[in-house]
Amino acid sequence: MQKPATTEVPIDQLISNRWSPRAFNSEFVIDKKSILSLFEAARWAPSCYGDQPWKFILFQKEDITPWVSALNCLSVGNQNWAMDASILIVVCANKLFAHNNEPNRWSQYDTGASAENICLQALSLGFAAHQMGGFDEIKIRNLSNIPEQFDILSVIAVGKPLDEGVFSQEQKDRELLPRKRKLLNDIYSNNKW
Repeated sequence: MQKPATTEVPIDQLISNRWSPRAFNSEFVIDKKSILSLFEAARWAPSCYGDQPWKFILFQKEDITPWVSALNCLSVGNQNWAMDASILIVVCANKLFAHNNEPNRWSQYDTGASAENICLQALSLGFAAHQMGGFDEIKIRNLSNIPEQFDILSVIAVGKPLDEGVFSQEQKDRELLPRKRKLLNDIYSNNKW
């Protein structure tokens, strides 16, 4: 299902077509080459000093025991739809620079850019990605042995979008809602706040 943004001025189609569905084809399995493509896109995001503070933890649906453990770290509302995705990616940011071990105040910003590259690459491959903040950080940290030096920022569900012809009524009600954004003039100003 496509749900392009209604923009005030033209933007690249890849960006306008990116949205966060919650209806995935539960039978689809992402192949290894595509998974590597997602992480390659992440690798080439910009970062302060080229530090690349991001680290991703991958959970694949076909590896059922870790998959269920990862799903159980999500909020119940997210579990209900994320279980149909093909993979889950835990997004982490190193709080310290690698070159000097000093605090990196841009690590979350840079990691966010890297995560967005994953979402855009997913779309370019015919997949969909949905980033989530509804998860239990302690459970995920313990499950994946994530060091305290890393902030856990989000979990990304990636999979094949479900054909809208087979949506349940709940999926129709949720997925077909119009997309909303602030007006362009509300998000920037010239020279002063």
